[in-house]
Formats: sequence, C-alpha cells, structure tokens
Amino acid sequence: METPYPNPISPSQTRVGWIGIGVMGAAMAGRLLSAGYSLTIYARTPSKAFPLTSRGAHFVDSPRGVAERSDVVFTMVGHPSDVRSVVLDEGGVLSGLKPGGVVVDITSSHPGLAREIFAAARERGCWAVDSPVSGGDIGARDGKLAILAGGDGGVVEWLSPLFELMGKVTYMGGPGCGQSSKIANQIVVGANLLGLSEGLVFAEWAGLNVRQFMNAIRGGAAGSKVMELFGERMIEKDFKPGGFAEYMVKDLGMGVDVVEGGEDEKVAVLPGAALGKQLFSAMVANGNRHLGTQGLISVIDRINGR
Repeated sequence: METPYPNPISPSQTRVGWIGIGVMGAAMAGRLLSAGYSLTIYARTPSKAFPLTSRGAHFVDSPRGVAERSDVVFTMVGHPSDVRSVVLDEGGVLSGLKPGGVVVDITSSHPGLAREIFAAARERGCWAVDSPVSGGDIGARDGKLAILAGGDGGVVEWLSPLFELMGKVTYMGGPGCGQSSKIANQIVVGANLLGLSEGLVFAEWAGLNVRQFMNAIRGGAAGSKVMELFGERMIEKDFKPGGFAEYMVKDLGMGVDVVEGGEDEKVAVLPGAALGKQLFSAMVANGNRHLGTQGLISVIDRINGR
C-alpha cells in the first residue's frame, strides 16, 4: 500500500525518517520509536545513533538514503545552511523522497528558506512543512513541546498523529509561518532569560536567598515557563544544553538582521532582541557556544566582575 499523504498515518504503515539526533532530536525520535513507528536515521556523527539503533532504528549513510526508505522525513539540524544541504542539495532529502512524501523541518531556520523548500517539494509532487519547536530538552523528553507549523493546513493536520507524540501543534499559516513564529518565540524567550538572569544576580547581590526569592515570585507576574524550565538550573549553574547558546544568536539574528534588498528586508525594529543577540554573542565569544541558553546568567555575572 502506498502510504504517503493523504493516506492515513499509522505505526504499521508509515515509515518515518529522522535527520539530526542531537539533544532534542534524539529525544523526539525516541518517542516515535516507542510508539511503534519504523525509524530510519542519519547523523553526521554515526556514534550518536547508537542509543536509537540499539532500540531498533535503522542507520543509513545519507539524507537521500533516509528519504528513499521513508514516507515522512523530519530534519532537525543546526543552521539554515545545514537545512539547505540535507534537503535541497544533490543527495538531499528531496532527491530521494517519492511523490506524496513529506519533509518536516523542525530546525529553527529562515522563513525564506522554508518557502523555497516548499516550492521545490511541490515541483516533485511532495510536500514540505516548517514546524520548529519550543520547550527545550525537557519538553522533547516529555512530549510537551510547542510545535509551530507552517505549510499546507491539510498536510499539517495529516501529520497530527506524529506531532501529538511530541507535543501540541498549532497551524500558523502558509510556508515560512512556522519559522517566523519560532523567531518571535525566541525573542520572547531571550527577553525572559535576560530578565531572570538579572533578577537572580541582583537578588544575590542584595543578600537574598535566591531560591527563596524565586519561589516567592514564581506565582506572580514575574513567573514564566522560562523560570520553570531554567530557574533552578541557573541558580545551580547547571548549563547543560537543551538548546545551544549559539543557536539563540542565530535565531535572534534572523529577527533583527536586515539584509539590504532581501526578500524579508522589511522587519520590525527590535532593540531588546538586538541587545539579547549581543549578550548571547558574548557567551559565544567567551567560549560557551555549546552551553545551554540558561548560561546567559554567566554573562551578567561576568559583567559584574564575577
């Protein structure tokens, strides 16, 4: 039976591919395996695949190899250049995906690239969805991610059995709208991380018990999901990554950096996001590009001579 869109998705008939098995990608792919889906994976570092292959996933040596064995292929890589390489380049996903197949890019990438991928997929009789996620490593592990999907609404609805294993999907609009939503999401998250960092540093300088302070305010207006996810980690100086600091630089940059004459030249003026990008860039400059975004507090500490 031909299984790609619009035939219903089911563990017994839908073959799933996954490219990019970092901290979040591995957790999300693992949830699909646990639900009984056949999974084919590719990673540039094959050793990272062992936790999944030991549970039954099949490892292949190229993005095209994943697509040839899959009806739906998820990609979760680092940067827009990586997305272009694994999806559009010779030997990429679209070179091996059969008509009716769907490529779902979960990477935080550029809206313009998402639209380009959608158009290229349609030329081949395939479909593309841009659906970046928010919720970090804990959300990926627990299946509680916010999934922001752009593309064809019918295809997004068709993918819901897979999305529901990872979190809650919201259809945001046409191609690129998922990526635009994620950029806006990161602007909010970055501002929250900065406010929490400065609040905790100030509380400590004032001689407060910082954990008591955080517990006192978490139910008020200062409380946030960022505080729930990262507050304790920031107090403990636990900067294990759920999302790398360098990716926050990328995401905020897509919101504030205007390319003259580019398709997305008209953007909002965002002074807070621009400051946030610079502070996360300071993490990168300090050699902490692969620390978690909650490590922003280390920059505030450093500014204060600590």
